[in-house]
Amino acid sequence: MDFDYSDEQRALREAVRALLGKTYATIDGRRAATAKDPGFDEAVWSRLAEMGVLGLPFPEEAGGMGAGPVEVAVVAEELGRVLAPEPFVEAVVLCGGLLARAGADVSAIANGTVLPAYVGGPGVTARRDGDLWVLDGSASPVLNGARADLLVVVAEVDGTPALFTTAQGERTAFATYDGGRAARVTFDGTAAGPIGDPAADASGTIAYARACAQAAYAHEALGAMERALEMTRDYLRDRHQFGKPLKAFQNLAFRASDMYVCLELARSMALWASLVLQDGDEAEGVEAASRAKLRAAESGRRIGQEAIQLHGGIGLTMEYGVGHYAMRLTTIEHLLGDRRQHLAGLAAAVGDHRGVDPLR
Repeated sequence: MDFDYSDEQRALREAVRALLGKTYATIDGRRAATAKDPGFDEAVWSRLAEMGVLGLPFPEEAGGMGAGPVEVAVVAEELGRVLAPEPFVEAVVLCGGLLARAGADVSAIANGTVLPAYVGGPGVTARRDGDLWVLDGSASPVLNGARADLLVVVAEVDGTPALFTTAQGERTAFATYDGGRAARVTFDGTAAGPIGDPAADASGTIAYARACAQAAYAHEALGAMERALEMTRDYLRDRHQFGKPLKAFQNLAFRASDMYVCLELARSMALWASLVLQDGDEAEGVEAASRAKLRAAESGRRIGQEAIQLHGGIGLTMEYGVGHYAMRLTTIEHLLGDRRQHLAGLAAAVGDHRGVDPLR
């Protein structure tokens, strides 16, 4: 596999980096955006739409750019580097991916006029009510659920998952651990429109869309890990104790080196998963994304904790950026399955692989 970005992908990276750098050059930009509803900068979201970033993974006939998981990965990494709170993965990759695979129109998502939110979990069911479909139950947390113009709902129909959309539902908003926004969404006979055939099992479509989002989250985490390591490196270089820089203390240098190893492990796994998804084998893509998400969770926890420890007391303050990176990495770990869930799922599939005789 070729792990190098093409000239076009590098140009995309630089364009997104330049745009985000205008608002999120320092942690103050993120703090300002998350201090008020909806928890992100809607002007930045509109500029991403104007650049075509929100339409990257969608077909050109649907108003998109016809790009693939690797281009999505490029954008996600840049969002992670500056902790941009814009819901690219949630709205575009997950919700948009579900709708596009089901044949629905996603042009309004691509041009930024409609913000969707994903409602999943076992607590929502759908049933017939005359000529209509209605939803019952509740789900939480629904990221950006209070601000969303459209809810993309995974609901059970006679025990089988199906896809629906609705703009209704009772929403109770709250702030997330990392400063974002989420909501508890409750349905009580809420009218909804089915996406595709509600009698058909949509589990394959859902699993693949979630896999694309998991891989994107792994890349967002990668960008955050890379920046946290850079901040730690600079601190060890510039901060002096006992007349010499902290980087001169062997134990601290070894710990920073271990952070780098964790970063590169996560990088190789995330890039591999995006390339597998781009190749189009859905079963292999789902497994690869799960592996990448697990690796990102493990590396993210280690790097986030070590970044705070190596910064000393300043790493715990809200005024300094490194703690915000650790919080975002912790949040990403728990989105679309935490490391225990992914580890359990991968371990359960070990029996599907053929054994290797080491003596042959």
